[in-house]
Amino acid sequence: MPRASAMAPDTRPNARPDAAGSTRRLEGSAWLGGTHRHARVAGGQVHADLVLWAWLGRLTGNLSPAALAMAWFDWASHLMMSPDKQHELATDATLGWQRWLQYLVTPAADGADLVRPLAQDKRFVDPAWNTSPWHQLSQGFLLSQQWWHRATSTVRGVAPHHADVVTFVARQMLDCVAPSNFVTTNPVVQRAVLASGGMNLANGAARAWRDVQSLLAGTPRVVNFRPGREVAVTPGKVVMQNRLIELLRYDPVGPDVHEVPLLIVPAWIMKFYILDLSPHNSLVRYLVERGHTVYMVSWKNPQAEDRDLTMDDYRQLGITAALDAIVAQTGASKINAAGYCLGGTLLAIAAAAMARDHDRRLASISLLAAQVDFTEPGELSLFIDDSQVSFLEAAMWQQGYLDTRQMAGAFQLLRSNDLIWSRRLRHYLLDLPEQESDLMSWNADATRMPYRMHAEYLHRLFLRNSLASSRYVAGGHPVSLSDIDVPICAVGTLTDHVAPWRSVYKIIPLTDTEITFILTSGGHNAGVVAPPGSPNRSYQIAVHRHDDPYIDPDRWLARVPQLEGSWWPAWDQWLLRHAGKHVAPPAPIPHTAPAPGDYVLQQ
Repeated sequence: MPRASAMAPDTRPNARPDAAGSTRRLEGSAWLGGTHRHARVAGGQVHADLVLWAWLGRLTGNLSPAALAMAWFDWASHLMMSPDKQHELATDATLGWQRWLQYLVTPAADGADLVRPLAQDKRFVDPAWNTSPWHQLSQGFLLSQQWWHRATSTVRGVAPHHADVVTFVARQMLDCVAPSNFVTTNPVVQRAVLASGGMNLANGAARAWRDVQSLLAGTPRVVNFRPGREVAVTPGKVVMQNRLIELLRYDPVGPDVHEVPLLIVPAWIMKFYILDLSPHNSLVRYLVERGHTVYMVSWKNPQAEDRDLTMDDYRQLGITAALDAIVAQTGASKINAAGYCLGGTLLAIAAAAMARDHDRRLASISLLAAQVDFTEPGELSLFIDDSQVSFLEAAMWQQGYLDTRQMAGAFQLLRSNDLIWSRRLRHYLLDLPEQESDLMSWNADATRMPYRMHAEYLHRLFLRNSLASSRYVAGGHPVSLSDIDVPICAVGTLTDHVAPWRSVYKIIPLTDTEITFILTSGGHNAGVVAPPGSPNRSYQIAVHRHDDPYIDPDRWLARVPQLEGSWWPAWDQWLLRHAGKHVAPPAPIPHTAPAPGDYVLQQ
């Protein structure tokens, strides 16, 4: 079947525009994203490959066997054709074994390191690992891990994506057999066994059995931080609702507010209350206390019947509808807008479309850990190529959405030491209680994503990078980020593995406006949720005017001074420059439900 143009609406027979201005293929065919294929379901007939791939996905955790096989073949075949690399690896292995054997029989080596673990590797930090024979055992494992990293990541001719995949798989396999995972090779566990008379293992086994039963039964995880009770408690009202969002407006705390309201657009992959956790670390409460009229988008948790929602539906029913409601309720002619993660990407698309259509309602844009260029999208790119996306689409096609467990599995694999093996060690071998926090509870409260929207997102942004190349179609026509002429504040987080800060930094060469870039310590979530008073926080901030010469991110990092403390006050000061004068708060809307609304409670 010929592909539809990515530059124009679908003009083929039996295609018509929907209410959101996009086009949808009729005759019962399931749309598979952007310029991709169509799976015909007309007359009740379904492509067998989709059924097969969906079934295989249940066995493989929705990882494409073909994608893994291609990566392995690319690496293995190039290694076979590289005698110099084979010789180098053989030499490294021989020298490594010699060093380790000498280390094994030399008492003076006790406590010294042959190889040091990475800073984020906490498996061997207990002092017990510095004694014989445990130190020698951990050093042998780390030497093997180092060798495999060299073997998989530095073979000439291997496609970078395939090298990353093979390195990742090798790391996962090694993590499975790390000495910290087993009773017989972990001195910390053995110490706990002696101290408790083995009850730590008995209690851990009982806990593991309960977890397996809950997983098989699909029982929701019991959390101690519930929206509207312990978290998401900033007072407010639901002031608008449609089939995709509830719009929350938070109550003012003083006699006046800033003239320009602030709309916050969170990612639809998460519940909005990441920005309104407990009162002490709620960004929403912080902004409200400083006189901003804060509006928040709360996304619906999609069901199977929402399978045909598109990216343009999310733009129009989400951002455009929210802006319309804010203008109608406040009479404001300008609105500040902030987007977090994917919400920031969608906000950038909406802002470019508004600039193209001469819609001047935005006063400023803030992009928090949000990417607009996906050439370096972070570790999630390990799970995204044409083969993998096609495989994932089959699972989404069958159920109508991407399940929360499918997304959680990918994130857990990316941080398997922290989220899988260390948890197994703490709860099943050491019998330590769950250390729950508001951020951990929120992290477990994931959402689904509609089939068509997520397919569009993967194809048009991740695979085709259409937004950065001015080929992304919104409202029937392409948009260009260079059309945006309002001030932008972009925030990156230093150790972000979802939206790497150098990728976030690419907003600077892609736009032609003043950009204030803030780089803060921490990761994708903890770096953003960093209220004043948080320990060990720092940030860097600098302004790039539209006519300034480009500075690459590494030079920026070296040149810009580091400031101690939270980045929130710096962002608030930036917002104040675009917030207008002080005015009376907007009038209350009668007969409105209290925040956090109903959509955030959907499971």
